[in-house]
Amino acid sequence: MTDAAFDDEALEAARVFFAHPVTFMMGAVAIAGLPPADLPEVAFAGRSNVGKSSLINAVTGRTHLARASTAPGRTREINFFVADETLRLVDLPGYGFAKVSREAKNKFQNLGRSYLRGRPNLKRAYLLIDARHGLKDVDAEAMEAFDLAAVSYQVILTKADKLKGRDVEQMVAETTRKIAKRPAAFPRVLATSAEKGAGIPELRAEILAACAS
Repeated sequence: MTDAAFDDEALEAARVFFAHPVTFMMGAVAIAGLPPADLPEVAFAGRSNVGKSSLINAVTGRTHLARASTAPGRTREINFFVADETLRLVDLPGYGFAKVSREAKNKFQNLGRSYLRGRPNLKRAYLLIDARHGLKDVDAEAMEAFDLAAVSYQVILTKADKLKGRDVEQMVAETTRKIAKRPAAFPRVLATSAEKGAGIPELRAEILAACAS
């Protein structure tokens, strides 16, 4: 794909695809418990409470598929959702300010890192960043993990509806500049709002394009 915007046909095809059944498949608490690597997968990563569950729900057009929580660090396993029996969406444990013990936090964050390093069918990871705050040092650590694992990842700004239009454009431009030299970073930064639906059609199209590559 080029950096050009998706055309209407691609956006409509992605909308129709995610109108098909999407279901929760399983949660894995250890690498040994992962499902077979027999379908293409895309993974969602980000700081605790950045809005991963809400974004997954918006992409799939469901309300309660992924369980959103106001308690940071609630996701402590790798959750798998299967779309139309042809691809999987993967919700990785959040990182950052989870209110759990250091031992527990290291355990579920290392689980996510191990998944990234060893999943041959992972087509792309989506690194979610709160548009109001931009990239933080802890996000840089995550990007270094992606780069080290040679996993293609795309930065997705969440909660963009909390900013004014010009501020959104500036945050996209600033983030694009900051990731420009990252070897595994996909060059297109996408601003989204799970609440308002902004950017969701484009993210659906991004997912289908990544899985088709």
